[in-house]
Amino acid sequence: MGRNQGIYGKQQKERIGSMESKKKAKKRFELSKLPKPVGIGVFFGICLIVAIIVLSHNNPLAPDQHTENLKKWCACALLALACIIFGLYYDRMFIIPRELFQSRRLIWKLAKNDFKKRYAGSYLGFLWALVQPVVTVLMYWIVFDRVFQTRAQMVASGVEVPYVLHLTAGLVPWFYFSEAITNGTNALLEYSYLVKKVVFNISILPIIKLIAATFIHVFFVAVLLIVAAFYGYYPTIYTLQVVYYSFCLFILVLAMSYCTCAVVVFFRDLAQIINIGLQVGMWATPILWNITMLNDDNVITLFKLNPLVYIVNGYRNAIYGDEWFFEHFYSSTYFWIFTVTLFCVGSLIFKRLKVHFADVL
Repeated sequence: MGRNQGIYGKQQKERIGSMESKKKAKKRFELSKLPKPVGIGVFFGICLIVAIIVLSHNNPLAPDQHTENLKKWCACALLALACIIFGLYYDRMFIIPRELFQSRRLIWKLAKNDFKKRYAGSYLGFLWALVQPVVTVLMYWIVFDRVFQTRAQMVASGVEVPYVLHLTAGLVPWFYFSEAITNGTNALLEYSYLVKKVVFNISILPIIKLIAATFIHVFFVAVLLIVAAFYGYYPTIYTLQVVYYSFCLFILVLAMSYCTCAVVVFFRDLAQIINIGLQVGMWATPILWNITMLNDDNVITLFKLNPLVYIVNGYRNAIYGDEWFFEHFYSSTYFWIFTVTLFCVGSLIFKRLKVHFADVL
C-alpha cells in the first residue's frame, strides 16, 4: 500500500512539474509576442529616425548633388515600402523569427548533422568542400595575374595590393553566397520527408543549410587571413569587420532562401535559373575586377544596386583597408533596407505557400 502511494505521489509530482514547465514555456512564448500596435510603432519610429538621418546626411565625397539627392530619395522610398509591408503583414512576418528563436537548439544540432552527412563515406571527408574553391582561386590567379598580366590594370584602377589577395578577398564571400543560396533553395526538396510531417517545424530547414555552409566559410576566412599575413597585411582592428560583413551576408542569403525555397517547390526550373544567375552574377560583381575601373558614375551606381558589391568591398576593406563600414553611409543604409524588405517579402511568401508544400512534395 505504501509502495503504491509512493508511486502515485511520484507520478503526481511529475505531472505537476510537467504542467509547470508548460506554463513557463507558454509564458515565455507570450512574452516573446510583442503587441501589434507597439511593434508597428517601434518599427515606424526606427524608419523615421533612419529617414531623418539619411536626409540630413551630406557626403563630402559625393560626385554631384543630383546623385546625392537621388540616393536619399531612393533610400526613403525603400523605407516607405518596408513600412507599408510591415504594417499590412505584421503578424505573418514575426512568425518565422519567433519560430527560429524557439528552435535554436534543434537548428544547431541539425546543422551539424547536415554538415557531417554531406561528406559521410568519403575518404577525405569535408576536405572535398575545400578543394574546388582552392583550385578555382589558383586557376583565376594563374590566368588573370600570370597569363594576362592584369596587375598593371589593377594598379591603374587604384588597387595596390597583390592581385591574389584582392581576388581571394572577393571570392571567399562569393563562394559562401553561391553555396548557401543553392543549398537553401533546395532545402525543402532535400528534406521532403520532414516537410510531410505535421508536427515538424519546416521553417527551420533553410537556416540549417546556411549554418552548415557557414562552417566551410569560417575555414576560408582563416585561409584569407593567412594569405593576407603572407603578403604583409596582418590583422588589425579593422579586421573585426569580417564578422559584421559575414553576418550581413548570412541575413541576405537567409532572406533570399525563404523566397526561393518556397517557390522552387512549385517551379522546379528555378534551381536551374539560379545556377545561371550565379554564373552571370559572378561577373556582375567586382570580384575578378575592381569597381573603380569604371569611369561613369551612373554605371557605378547601377552596379552598387547589387547588395553583394557592398559585401565584397567590405571584405576587402576589412582585410587590407582602413575604413569602417559606417563610413560608407549610403551603401550600409541601402543594404540593410533592401535586406530587411527582402526578408519581410520572403517570410510572407513562405508562410503563404507553406500549407501546400506537403501536397506537392
